[in-house]
Amino acid sequence: MDAELLAPQRSVSTPRIGDGYWRRLLPALSLLACLTRVPSFVHPLWNPDEGYLAVQARMLAHGGELYETVVDRKPPLVPWLYQGAFALAGSDSLVSVRLLAVLAHLLTAALLASLARRRWGDTAGRTAGVLYLLISIGLNPEDAQAAGFEVFMLPCTAAAMWCADRRRWTAAGLAVGCAFLAKQTGGAVLLPVLWLCGASWAGLVGLGLGAVLPVLLAALLTDPSGFLFWTVTGSGAYASFTGSELHVLGRALTNTAILTVACAGVLPLLVRARRPEPKDLWLWLAASGGAVALGFHFFGHYYLQLTPPLALLATAALRHLPRPRAMRALITTACCATLFLTWGLLTPRPELTHAERLAEAIGRHTAPQDRILVWGIHPETYWLSDRTPATRYLTAGLLTNYSGGRDGPSVGERYAMKGAWTTLNREFATDPPRLIIDDSRGKPYAPERIRPLRRLLEGYEEVAVVDGAVLHARVR
Repeated sequence: MDAELLAPQRSVSTPRIGDGYWRRLLPALSLLACLTRVPSFVHPLWNPDEGYLAVQARMLAHGGELYETVVDRKPPLVPWLYQGAFALAGSDSLVSVRLLAVLAHLLTAALLASLARRRWGDTAGRTAGVLYLLISIGLNPEDAQAAGFEVFMLPCTAAAMWCADRRRWTAAGLAVGCAFLAKQTGGAVLLPVLWLCGASWAGLVGLGLGAVLPVLLAALLTDPSGFLFWTVTGSGAYASFTGSELHVLGRALTNTAILTVACAGVLPLLVRARRPEPKDLWLWLAASGGAVALGFHFFGHYYLQLTPPLALLATAALRHLPRPRAMRALITTACCATLFLTWGLLTPRPELTHAERLAEAIGRHTAPQDRILVWGIHPETYWLSDRTPATRYLTAGLLTNYSGGRDGPSVGERYAMKGAWTTLNREFATDPPRLIIDDSRGKPYAPERIRPLRRLLEGYEEVAVVDGAVLHARVR
């Protein structure tokens, strides 16, 4: 077998330090990163993940403990980033974390540019950085423009490949560990990193130590058993799609089609490629595809994980084309990115409007010190109303499994996180909320289908209805 196919190609010329390349490229990438993320600043919130993280950050700032009184099925890195941004700039706006998201995209683009330059030369470096920034907005704006988990995972995955390409195995392992701590599926980058490491025992030891160290440290800084439960072992029902096959399949096809449109300028080049480029990049893409499919949910923001390897593979394919054809492919990609940019600027956010109206009503029926329970899947209502959650479970999904995008089956109290209803009852007994907001609006987790919730509502009376959401106040 041709050895050139087994090892990554190196640059035609060794990059020179101080040659002005980065002084010219970084400002251009910075400008493009800011331009492509303009829509992210149009709305105060883009999706429930941002709302969840914002509420978590506030709870942590007021003494909450991660995986104890502040819980989610995610690792701790992104909640900590939100908490740090809020500590510096205040928690009334997500502008600070949106700026961090722009920096994360810029760092990812720069790492990909550096990797491509090392393998294929200066032009390839510029192409890779630009392609990534253009392709990565090619999803529904609520997925592409939000400052979510995947955004902060991507620079870690790119750093892992960058370090592995330079045979810095411990550093590559650290980057893999940090990718996992941003979101569990970030650990998929370990597969191409292992391919590059090969049978080097010293490299494997360094890689393993580097990957384990940050994860172990995060577990020790939180609660080790809680960390293990919430990030690994406690989500069995969430990772099943039994009974929702058509619902999930429709979402998968839709989001795949959207990203295909964004990559319309370069995907044909990959399909028609006569010889594969370095197999580590194809392995990276395959591992990322497996990560997107893991759990059988196929939410749009999951697809962001595909964009770094796609950008590099497209860069490699463009090298073999005559300049006019390569320019047409780049122009097509830029035109598609313009369409997605326009979509992001003009798209309405009806759920955000609903949450804002609901938050105003909550403010009229409660005092700032009152605790509330929002029975729904939009935790941003807590953040918008500036009211303290009465429970560690910020969505009904953790108590019914609906947050996995289910359309009916496998939803109910028996599919809740282990021990969740016992904990909720204990929280109510200790300090019941002033207001319970039923924001289910006919969904499969509505109170008439959830007996434990109906029992909790017995001490409450209806006081208002906002866009179908019912506000129940505690009887004094």
